Amino acid sequence: MSKTEILQELPQLTPGERQEIRERLAELDQDDWLDAGALTSAEKTLIEERFRDLEANPRTSIPWDEAKARLLAPFRR
Repeated sequence: MSKTEILQELPQLTPGERQEIRERLAELDQDDWLDAGALTSAEKTLIEERFRDLEANPRTSIPWDEAKARLLAPFRR
């Protein structure tokens, strides 16, 4: 299957299937996304600091699903 064919099929996938693809791509790319040039040096530093803080203080964080729900709550009224 060509890249063009894959890209054409993506909109037809379920959200779960797309998430599975994102997870697989992240697994393949590992930490390479930090070096893709899309982030500035300051942004990379901030992300690394946040990861270190999360590792040092895991109880101060919340799961993404909860954070997302909190962010979207005001718009669901």
